[in-house]
Amino acid sequence: MTITGIVPQLRTTDMDASIGFYTQKLGFAVEFNYQDFYAGIRAGNRLFHLKRVDAADPSIPFVAEGGHFHLYFQAEGVAALAAALKAKGVALVEDVHETPWGTREIVLRDDQGHTLYIGEPL
Repeated sequence: MTITGIVPQLRTTDMDASIGFYTQKLGFAVEFNYQDFYAGIRAGNRLFHLKRVDAADPSIPFVAEGGHFHLYFQAEGVAALAAALKAKGVALVEDVHETPWGTREIVLRDDQGHTLYIGEPL
């Protein structure tokens, strides 16, 4: 067996709002949209899925309180990205900062409350 990729899935109670957040705020693209309950979002050359559910993702408070993340995006130009996100009205949980493990990162939450880290190596 050869693994050719890993696709994480986030749950949303509002597919349209979540697609809007990831496309309009973060600049990602819709790869596919299946009916009104499942979608693929393309972030660069990576893909993650959104699934519409009836109740909020129960992991959201646990992740937020524990300093964990739902998704970590590796990117270039994190400081410029942070400025662009703030200009679009995206509130950062943590602004641009350097970590002891050698990355520059920002932390934000999506429209559902999922914690997203975006980082680049120093």
